[in-house]
Amino acid sequence: MSIFLFFVLVALVLGIIGFAAQGLFYLLIIGAVVLLADLAYAVMRFRRGGRRHRVAR
Repeated sequence: MSIFLFFVLVALVLGIIGFAAQGLFYLLIIGAVVLLADLAYAVMRFRRGGRRHRVAR
């Protein structure tokens, strides 16, 4: 869960810098891509989270 929040924070910072700084629009695009990839990762992780794996003894 901490990796998910870290990447959301990274995407937010890149988006703010890309929006605010002149000529750094590509950072806004990179932030959006990171956010979309992070959301896709979270959806995949939470979807399969209900299954329990058996521990071999």
